Amino acid sequence: MIKGLFPLFVLALIVMGAVKSRAQSAENPDDPIAIWEADRTHVFGAAEVDLDALVWVARPLVIFADSPNDPQFHRQMELLAQWPEDLAERDVMIIVDTDTATRSAIRDRLRPRAFMMVLIDKDGRVALRKPAPWDVREISRSIDKTTLRQQEVRERREAGQ
Repeated sequence: MIKGLFPLFVLALIVMGAVKSRAQSAENPDDPIAIWEADRTHVFGAAEVDLDALVWVARPLVIFADSPNDPQFHRQMELLAQWPEDLAERDVMIIVDTDTATRSAIRDRLRPRAFMMVLIDKDGRVALRKPAPWDVREISRSIDKTTLRQQEVRERREAGQ
């Protein structure tokens, strides 16, 4: 029951503009990367994040919808909430944009039509665009197939982590 309520709770916070992080006590509480490093499950609004600052740091997963009430948006957020640790392990930063009136730089750059999920790899290239919700397993498999992820796994194995 709690897992089912979590995405709706997150959505309500985003819509109200009140998304806060446990990292508020960090040295720079307004730095999205510092917030994300302190809490890999934090969900960001598109206006809070500069995609260029995330290159070689994180894999942005951007969820677009024309309204926060879009059923596909709700479904996507429910799916992401089921296995947040799998996304965190793959350095995924979740970003949402449900405001078509205030055109964010991310919306202008990626040009979504209605609901869309976009995964950007660490090198800044779009790795995946989907017009329907995907579960974490599908997203993880897509990430794991990339050359960058395979290299990360090898490096971690060699480092003994």
